[in-house]
Amino acid sequence: MSPAPGKLSGCVATWVTWDGTWTSKEIVYGITSLPAALAPPAHLNHYERTHRGVENRLHWVRDVTFREDNSQVRTGTAPRALAGFRNLAISTARLAGRADIAHARRDLLDHNDAFAVYTI
Repeated sequence: MSPAPGKLSGCVATWVTWDGTWTSKEIVYGITSLPAALAPPAHLNHYERTHRGVENRLHWVRDVTFREDNSQVRTGTAPRALAGFRNLAISTARLAGRADIAHARRDLLDHNDAFAVYTI
């Protein structure tokens, strides 16, 4: 489906975050080539919230808990392999019912109780 020129749908979402000391404001613009009948505001809002949920649930854990942004590994396929291992660790912890990935990771520091983290 290709829209007629000038017939794009879009949305603007404003996210305000207050962490107790300062406020940040982020404005997100979304544009779709779907006609307005197929992309009503409720749909666009759902897609934006879903995308933001993925960002908060996975990427934040990778960036903060596993310090992925601080990694010095940048050549070859090693960065992709390490990202895969991080995703595996996050997924197995969540499948074991662990919502707090940082806490689960700290529990794994005691090698004698490593399997207890996953209720094995």
